[in-house]
Amino acid sequence: MSDDIQDEPVTRQALNKLITTFAKPNLGSAIWQITNTLIPYLALWALAIYAFQQNYPLWLCYIPVLVAAPFLVRIFIIFHDCCHSSFFKSKWANTLTGYVAGILTSTPFRDWGKAHIGHHATAGNLDKRGVGDVWTMTVEEYITAPKLKRITYRIFRHPLFLFGVGPSYVFLVFHRFSHKQIQHQGRLSVYITNLGMLLILLLAASTIGYKTYLLIQLPITIIAATLGLWLFYVQHQYEEVYWARNDVRDSVKAALEGSSYYKLPKVAQWFTGNIGLHHIHHLNPSIPNYNLQACHNELQHIQHIEPLGFRKSFKSLGIHLWDEETRKLISFKAMKLIRKARRENQGKHS
Repeated sequence: MSDDIQDEPVTRQALNKLITTFAKPNLGSAIWQITNTLIPYLALWALAIYAFQQNYPLWLCYIPVLVAAPFLVRIFIIFHDCCHSSFFKSKWANTLTGYVAGILTSTPFRDWGKAHIGHHATAGNLDKRGVGDVWTMTVEEYITAPKLKRITYRIFRHPLFLFGVGPSYVFLVFHRFSHKQIQHQGRLSVYITNLGMLLILLLAASTIGYKTYLLIQLPITIIAATLGLWLFYVQHQYEEVYWARNDVRDSVKAALEGSSYYKLPKVAQWFTGNIGLHHIHHLNPSIPNYNLQACHNELQHIQHIEPLGFRKSFKSLGIHLWDEETRKLISFKAMKLIRKARRENQGKHS
């Protein structure tokens, strides 16, 4: 990296110049990632089927199931890149791979992809929440909300709901239906995904049986969905995250400060397709996951990004509301202190 580039102000133009090289799909890298993901995943499925058919103890049967779940997360990352048309250079290759990966991960390609593009366009924008994100209220909104809405919000933000009920509902139920304001291609992708899942189920029924199939498929899907939802949650729900009103929102800050650099152990980073480098992904969604690490390494020369460590990330479970005064996500307990201070202040002036 030259000194000239290091001395440049970190503008959108400078960043675009830096990252353009990495926003180019590589056919070899894409094929290799599919190979080292899909073959082990199918092999683990075969081991699980064999273990169940041989009536091995349940704990032994579920060893390949537990290992297969992270591979399904990796398949979802491939699906995710195809939704951005970044995995392959070819549009048809992205579409075909996206649909196949979508069937394997129970997620409709066009439908989910459209919502996710909307998420990128509105990330970090307080005035445009509710598009492909986690429901987040400001302190003021929560305090002035009706009681029923506050109770609903507390239930929704509770970890047992978010990571207990949430993953199963989203991937097994929510994605099975087309929704209002979805264009024809989006609705069609829902139908195609459902049909693909049904055909796999019927094939399994005629070979290994419904019971064996569901005993393997459901745990893999639920575990992978839970891991995936956690990754998505922690990528935008941490104390120092960037949020701003539409008129002052900065797109570079929304990418680099509104999306975490979630530093994971190397094995976990491999299984999650470098998605922990989410700040790079939001800076330019056209960068395929297999180029994110190299791009991050270059970016660190001109803009140091503080990582969110694995242990520290669990603190995100205790923060729920955006405080526009401190510009931080805070807990319900901290919100109560704010309400108490306001009441005391009103009492002094009454």
